[in-house]
Formats: sequence, C-alpha cells, structure tokens
Amino acid sequence: MYVLDSSAFINEFHTDGDIATIPVVREELEDESAYRFDALEGSGMHLHIPDGETVERIERAARETGDLKTLSRTDVRLVAAAFELDSRLVTDDYAMQNVADRLNVAVEVIDQEGIDEQRSWQFQCQGCGREFDEHHDRCPVCGSDLSRKNPA
Repeated sequence: MYVLDSSAFINEFHTDGDIATIPVVREELEDESAYRFDALEGSGMHLHIPDGETVERIERAARETGDLKTLSRTDVRLVAAAFELDSRLVTDDYAMQNVADRLNVAVEVIDQEGIDEQRSWQFQCQGCGREFDEHHDRCPVCGSDLSRKNPA
C-alpha cells in the first residue's frame, strides 16, 4: 500500500497498488489535483486517521531528528498513517523522508531526489554562536534565535 502526500496528487503519481491518505490532504489541494483526490477517493482510495499515540510517537522521532518545527500537522499525520499501515510513504518532502527513515518507514519520491542519509540536526544560536542538539525556542544562554544547522 502507498500513503500519498499532497505532492503525489499534484504530480499525478500512478500505481497499480492500493493507496491511502489522510482526509486533511484534500485541504492542501486545488484545481486538478483536488479533482484527482476526489476521483481516487471515489474509486476506493482508503482514508486513514492515525491514532493519537502514533502521532505522538512520530512527533518524538521528529523532535529527535530536529525536523519537528518544519513539519506541518498534516505531514506528521501522513508519516503516522504510513507507519500504522506498514505502507510506503509517497512524498517529496525531505523532513518527512528523514523522519520516516528514522522509523524504518519506506519512502518513494516523485519529482525530487530522495534523501541520501538520515540527519539529526543541530541548532546554533544566532547571537552567541553556541550549538545545541535539541531545539529550543530561544538560546538558553543569551536568548537569541536558533537556526537549524547540518551536523556534517
């Protein structure tokens, strides 16, 4: 089974396999991609609502990788749906791919290159330059904003 992100509808992803998504993906779509969603729903696409505990597990994994702040509520729930359904997640979103990889959820990309490696981001203070492994709203030392930094 394939769990489709909005990019799958926008880029006309095709498969002969079973497909699923979550209902809120429809809200992200316009014009032809919205019609594709409706047509697939009418032809048997499974709409899945992930369990709250699974969503929390995905959020913990995203917090650990440093991707939580870049993922939307919909993104987190899509990864949760793929996790629960033991499915392949179809997305071009790098943060979603990173979290999915952390949870051993298979990913198929559509229009972009997939990720080469899993990353656990670091965060650097824009004021004092200190680095942190976990994201904070502000630097706990000087109070300045933090920016996400590639640990490599």
